[in-house]
Amino acid sequence: MAQVADLHGALSRESLRHPDSYKWTLHPEDVIPMWIADMDFPVAPPIVAALQERLTRGLGYAQLNGDPVLKAALREHLAGHGLSGLHDEGISFLPGVVPGIYAAVHALTTPGEAVVTMTPVYHPFHLSITDLGRRVAGVPLRDAEGGYEINFAALDAASRGSRLLLLCHPHNPTGRIWSAEELGRLRALAVARDLFVVSDELHADLRYTGAPFEAFAADPKVRSRTLTLTGPCKAYNTAGLGIGAMVGHNEKLVARVRAATGGLMGHESALSVTMWQAALREGGPWLRETLAYLQGNRDFLSSYLCEHLPWVRFHPMQSTYLAWLDLRAHPRAGDIQEFLLQEARVAVHNGPLFAPDPQKPQYQGFIRLNFATSRDILEEALNRMRDALTHEMQ
Repeated sequence: MAQVADLHGALSRESLRHPDSYKWTLHPEDVIPMWIADMDFPVAPPIVAALQERLTRGLGYAQLNGDPVLKAALREHLAGHGLSGLHDEGISFLPGVVPGIYAAVHALTTPGEAVVTMTPVYHPFHLSITDLGRRVAGVPLRDAEGGYEINFAALDAASRGSRLLLLCHPHNPTGRIWSAEELGRLRALAVARDLFVVSDELHADLRYTGAPFEAFAADPKVRSRTLTLTGPCKAYNTAGLGIGAMVGHNEKLVARVRAATGGLMGHESALSVTMWQAALREGGPWLRETLAYLQGNRDFLSSYLCEHLPWVRFHPMQSTYLAWLDLRAHPRAGDIQEFLLQEARVAVHNGPLFAPDPQKPQYQGFIRLNFATSRDILEEALNRMRDALTHEMQ
């Protein structure tokens, strides 16, 4: 563990600000970027080695019908999430998870229809709905003392007349992993309301609970109506090598969604296949050590906020490396993202981005902060935020 921790802790802002990094070059050099969801950590050495070895061979068309080695490895991995019994025809590779969300909305609904989701939520959820001419039936999560909760009564009401639920599990940006009880109630609702469910489980391998992950479609009662979206880019920090997968036990449903995109859907690249193979085959030790480092960052962030910014409301994340922070008590809550950018020189994601209409004040005063960086950089960013926020409140 020391080797990975040393590598993660030795990050320098100079080395991170290379010209290929969108995260580190969008803002001026004096800004610390804590916004877009990729990690600052080095890629796992087994993945780098596999990519280098792959470049010794030709880069013609790879297995366009779906790489059989990767399918076998993915079936084994997803069985650990409760998705046993998947067949090759039920695994369709994508250029990323977001295209899968758009494809499902396009294939399973028609323009003008309502699509249900729970807010705040990763913004491609509601963008896929509105971009394709559907209506967002957004159900706000309840901010309870123990963490964010699903408002099941409101979700049931919103589901009437809809055919599709977009589920984020683990949830981005709140970091919730839906419990077995919550999953049971969601499954019962899906059956009662005859809903298709698309479950984005991209962050499933970034968990701090220590418990096994339970996929939404782990219960056979909902397998015929569920598509699960997954990929390696969050867990293994490989967003620049786009690849994802849409999997389901209802192979006709998988084919229906894939066919609806026609020639609009790209295919996975040869190098992205190699990367995911290596991650599943040899990336486990790196991921475990990285997750331990992230958990340390999460705990440091929680302690720091409690000590220095006790008025900031938050819940410790069960998953992801993204913190959802409520800064509405601050006098500059109305423009908090711009305030932190200008006064603290820290870039964060603005709360309204995670609601269906960014022009409305829903989640204004909230921020999403990415803590997947070195402890030193995280502490410097928090110190900057503390100084700027407390100065404005004096």
